[in-house]
Amino acid sequence: MRISVFRTAHFNAAHRLHVHNWSDQKNKEIFGLCNNPSYHGHNYELTVKLTGEVDDETGMLIDLNILKQIIDDNICKKFDHKNLNIDLDEFKTLNPTAENICFVIWTILRDKLDSKLEIQVRLYETPRNFVEFPA
Repeated sequence: MRISVFRTAHFNAAHRLHVHNWSDQKNKEIFGLCNNPSYHGHNYELTVKLTGEVDDETGMLIDLNILKQIIDDNICKKFDHKNLNIDLDEFKTLNPTAENICFVIWTILRDKLDSKLEIQVRLYETPRNFVEFPA
């Protein structure tokens, strides 16, 4: 049986949208308030979707406690209450847009989960704005 399971998580983080080789004026025009030199923060909501075949013996796709621990250890502890631009190596040169944050999270999880599982990450930056990878 092929099925999907979902796990949600939450973290708070600050960031600044800024392209270093652009002028300050162009950054302000493109990113507006999100280009604030003092940064700004979001209460991110994360949904991880795993899809695959249910194990015949356990009746589970994955032990949800294991999935919770993987997300907590590798995403929440890494991202929560951090300044993404400063504290995370992934964003030293990568603009921490919601799209890029979502892809980075997917990449981290892809490395930690069994390759037989399909992974989809949905990241809410606000209750009305979210991104998803893969689309």
